[in-house]
Amino acid sequence: MANAPFPLHSAERVAAVRLAEALALPALEKGWVWLAGAGPGDPGLVTLLGLHAIASADVILYDALANDALLKLARPNADLIYAGKRRGVRSPAQEDISRKLVALARKNKRVLRLKGGDPFVFGRGAEEALALARASIPFRVVPGITAGIGGLAYAGIPVTHRDTNHAVTFITGHGADGKLPALDWAAIAQGSPTLVLYMALAHIDEIVAKLIEAGRASSEPAAVVSDATFDRQNVRVTTLGELAHVAKESSAPAIFVIGENVKLREGLDWLGAMSGKLLNPDPLERLSDAG
Repeated sequence: MANAPFPLHSAERVAAVRLAEALALPALEKGWVWLAGAGPGDPGLVTLLGLHAIASADVILYDALANDALLKLARPNADLIYAGKRRGVRSPAQEDISRKLVALARKNKRVLRLKGGDPFVFGRGAEEALALARASIPFRVVPGITAGIGGLAYAGIPVTHRDTNHAVTFITGHGADGKLPALDWAAIAQGSPTLVLYMALAHIDEIVAKLIEAGRASSEPAAVVSDATFDRQNVRVTTLGELAHVAKESSAPAIFVIGENVKLREGLDWLGAMSGKLLNPDPLERLSDAG
């Protein structure tokens, strides 16, 4: 977990500090740890409280999926420590990260743990918070926009729509041991019209097989969104039956979504429209049926 140099811009940091003062945001006090979500990638999706924490912290331990641009708002003398975890890359152990947070807080530092997405959505934030609680370290949780919502919104796929689904299930495809979690896949397949899968790239073949075996139609709409909300975002729309094949052409990090609401991308791909794509105002073909 070595320090990483980033260009620091005092004018932007001062603006963040003034904004926090204008909104009377709570102070990040010495000896405290804040666990904040950085959002799914686009730096504009971080919360104001998250920006305030970045501008206030003495030490920032940041994840691989937290946009580096956010670190430009850090204090000029802040310690920036990489503490990310990526599949296939040697990463700091979770226990070491938690111990580091405790040790820094005990040195009376203002500590920020900056995590991609939301710290409490498949992000180990709860594990780190419990470690702080055991050590009697005061902490605050700053929620962030999770990729399963924000990333799909940037792909033009709403997680809910009253004409397609009244429920959505969020699932991780990667357990603590690196294997597919031992979930009741039959119940999952039948329990929700829309499924959103995190960290499932390595096990997507097995997941697809289990869902089809449990009764999901192979023709059901599905999509994979890689590098969600970044300029390099890539969206591939397919069917459940072809999802595993399409996934092999996608890069990590990726979000998978399965359900009829994927069809809505034809009318809601706002990023595509900015580049000249013509949107279909009736992607579910409801207006034509009514007429």
